[in-house]
Amino acid sequence: MAEASETVTGGCQCGRIRYSAQIESRQAYLCHCRMCQRATGGVAAAFVGVEKASVSWSTEPDWYASSPIAQRPFCATCGTPLGFAYPDAAKMDLTVGSLDDSSGFVPISHFGAETINEVWLDTRALPRDRCDSYPSLVARWERAKER
Repeated sequence: MAEASETVTGGCQCGRIRYSAQIESRQAYLCHCRMCQRATGGVAAAFVGVEKASVSWSTEPDWYASSPIAQRPFCATCGTPLGFAYPDAAKMDLTVGSLDDSSGFVPISHFGAETINEVWLDTRALPRDRCDSYPSLVARWERAKER
């Protein structure tokens, strides 16, 4: 049975670029290729695939030709990576982190497996700190509100 289509929204950190897109599934994947690692500054990029025709940009993103065969939408103002696309394909990927609500998205596969940093895959045993329980961060936000 096919999953129902739903609309998701997202955008960049500064809010200059916003988008909405139809998705068929909340299945996502992690890309570990060196280009995605460099493009995001992380050990992997989390993506959800969408039809290009289903993406509506409120403001056209900036596009970086990251290789002779691919391009990446991003915000030149704040630097947020928004996705990945082959110019000649009907589909593209949106970064899960740029979605307004990324809850419920589930990674189902790894791509670029030749450059997976294995030590970053299972971090469940590491200690966890909440932002709202980190005193110096809370104090900085309180001072910012006073300005």
